[in-house]
Amino acid sequence: MAYKIDADKCVNCGSCEPDCPVGAISESNDKRVIDADKCISCGTCASECPAEAISE
Repeated sequence: MAYKIDADKCVNCGSCEPDCPVGAISESNDKRVIDADKCISCGTCASECPAEAISE
């Protein structure tokens, strides 16, 4: 199961993007999104998110 970003909680700081080992996180329409096809569900992004906006 891929991780998802809650747009209401996300502060768009970008700290999750460089830590994703497979490059599954990108910016689209001024919001961070996780590509479910690339996500390996490692949880690195969730552990780096200061707003706790990322979950499974």
